Amino acid sequence: MESKQGILEGVEMKVLVTGNNGYIGNVMCPMLIEAGFEVVGLDTNYFDGCLFQDKKYSGKQIIKDIRQVDINDFDGIDAVIHLAGLSNDPIGALNPGITEEINLAASENCAKLAKQAGVKRFVFASSCSVYGVAKDGLAVDENGELNPVTAYAKSKIGTEKTLHPLADDNFSPVIMRNSTVYGSSPLLRLDLVVNNLSAWGHTTGKLKLMSDGSPWRPLIHVRDFSLAFIAVLKAPKELIHNQVFNIGRNSENYQVRELAEAVKEVIPNCILEFTGEHGADTRTYRVDFTKVNTILKDYFKPSWNVKKGVEELLDDFKKYRLDFAAFQGRKYIRLKQLNFLQGEGRLNEKFYWVK
Repeated sequence: MESKQGILEGVEMKVLVTGNNGYIGNVMCPMLIEAGFEVVGLDTNYFDGCLFQDKKYSGKQIIKDIRQVDINDFDGIDAVIHLAGLSNDPIGALNPGITEEINLAASENCAKLAKQAGVKRFVFASSCSVYGVAKDGLAVDENGELNPVTAYAKSKIGTEKTLHPLADDNFSPVIMRNSTVYGSSPLLRLDLVVNNLSAWGHTTGKLKLMSDGSPWRPLIHVRDFSLAFIAVLKAPKELIHNQVFNIGRNSENYQVRELAEAVKEVIPNCILEFTGEHGADTRTYRVDFTKVNTILKDYFKPSWNVKKGVEELLDDFKKYRLDFAAFQGRKYIRLKQLNFLQGEGRLNEKFYWVK
């Protein structure tokens, strides 16, 4: 039974992390282990061979598509952190039907199997993208209007709606609407705005903005992101049961041009370029993070800001010798890697591995 100190006080908690071999999971899993959790990873390994630096998780691993999980995968599991899915808006646009199949239908099935298997907590990585275009530039809290403009965001909302009715005395879903993540990872992503701008600055001396720089985005470092998930595992049930949390800090809402300025502070003499390539992207949203930083203040203590994150990225770009060819290659851009695997005939049109 759960105690007021957490879900299994005095007992090692066993956590299944889906999508653990991705950008976030490669940071989160070692942090979970350091925090005292036993970790089991589950991943289909689309990005095997795309490491930027040495992998830091070597625990138990299940290699499986999230669409093919069965109840045995949850044997002995106390909590699930559900990261798995097609991971951003450009990939969602590639095949909206597959995005719904992987990000929505498979997530719902995963949660139902977890509940059936006796899992106590199911922590779902949703996204602040669900807010889409926030009205009047006001910061949106968890009760704000949902206005998704992409298949990715719509799949996140759909999953949220399937999770809430599953909640009962023995099963606690938690919805984590996450800010856009940045920062270094063993499995680096350079298709995320801060990482992308930093890579442009480092490899070319130019900062390319795919908009006019005015849209708002909430940002969170990958380690602070991971801390939030650890927090909801440690917190007592009454604080997190069937709750929605925006994950970030109020100080970490930025306009895209401000992100470019933060990069310029760390990488001097960069030239700012507005490409206009993605003028159709209408997303702009500021987010209110008061709830998570109040209710979970004893468990969640974020400490990163964008400038500090850019400094970390630059150090690692230098250490691991990131150049322009690598930056523009497939290893660090999710859409390019998936296109490559399909072009090689290793993934079929539904993103299943070809035997």
